[in-house]
Amino acid sequence: MKALVICYDGMADRPYPPLGNHTPMELAKKPALDGLAHSSLIGTVLNVPHGMVPESDTANLAILSYDPRVYSKGRSPLEAMAMGLSMLPEDTALRCNVVTLTEEEPYEEKTILDHSAGEISTEEARELIEALDRAFGNEERRFHTGVSYRHCILWKNASDSYPFCRPHDILGRKIGDYLPRGEEGKPFLDLMKQSYEILNHHPVNEKRRAKGLPVANSAWLWSPGKKPALPSFKEKWNKDATIISAVDLIKGIGICAGMEVVHIPGATGNLHTNYRGKAEAAIDAFRRGKDMVYIHVEAPDECGHQGDAAGKIKSIELIDEKILAPLLTYLRETGEPFRILALPDHPTPLALRTHSEEPVPYLLYDSEEPHQGVNTFTEKTAEEAGDYLPDGTALMGMLFR
Repeated sequence: MKALVICYDGMADRPYPPLGNHTPMELAKKPALDGLAHSSLIGTVLNVPHGMVPESDTANLAILSYDPRVYSKGRSPLEAMAMGLSMLPEDTALRCNVVTLTEEEPYEEKTILDHSAGEISTEEARELIEALDRAFGNEERRFHTGVSYRHCILWKNASDSYPFCRPHDILGRKIGDYLPRGEEGKPFLDLMKQSYEILNHHPVNEKRRAKGLPVANSAWLWSPGKKPALPSFKEKWNKDATIISAVDLIKGIGICAGMEVVHIPGATGNLHTNYRGKAEAAIDAFRRGKDMVYIHVEAPDECGHQGDAAGKIKSIELIDEKILAPLLTYLRETGEPFRILALPDHPTPLALRTHSEEPVPYLLYDSEEPHQGVNTFTEKTAEEAGDYLPDGTALMGMLFR
């Protein structure tokens, strides 16, 4: 019995007035997913426990059966693992976004325009991170390049519990009320303010400015944590699993859980990613005897953060056409039984441009045991199905029952 999990990061949404009070899931043309919905178990699931921040590390840990209340140590350490960084017990990993701030005001009066600096390329960001490391790196802290706007600092003996603000939560707001403060926050605030002086007129940003692109003119620190550890997925479920994602956070979960992590050329974590490459890698993993493949696609989430309704609809359609449809064809042609779990990890509503906490729709298809499903897979039809799971960690048990 092969098992396929597709996580559509941030796909779930709320009725959105510019879309006629529809959601992207309702408007997207997704024949493969809706076809499965006709004979699948349909319901809703809460992946982020009450009281926890609705982040992708928390939600994806839950989907993979790791209780986030026990195992969530912040997303940054997981990303550090995926980047191949060695963390010592005294090291704290911090996410270091390169963001776009307005330019005229004093730092505390600036407004955050974009948490991703226009989804800056990794090549451009690498030059900026290297400039920050030259300016501020020392024996206590080093800057490391990740993917696009997502980077990492390893900082010895820094706080791993400071309550930073997530940059995608405050888009369009003045940053003063959301900056680190107090004696504990002062080293972080100083670094963020000084980073602006290094980055704002860096040659990379001058070129972006000349092209009319958002500039990556400040570092933004958040999500600190110590070195993570997860029980082996194989020992837990007796399944050989592969994880496929463009995002270091998800790769880090896979590494810590002892899963095979596949790196896909051209996988970007945004709308313009290598969808077909992910499908081909999944088929290859099944052919090599893997029991489960977990495919994570970031594009719906990034479009949600950007408030890009058309892009979010398009991302759902591309996943359907270029990932799910070819995988369905392959699995059916093998003649062997298989199951598919498809769901978002959390909502990223277009109206909010950040994550929200409500349950998400899920679909569980069994090629040998069809259910009476629904005509189309949406937030509304899943809620109306009435099958509510209060704990996302139960999903793997259902998949492997």
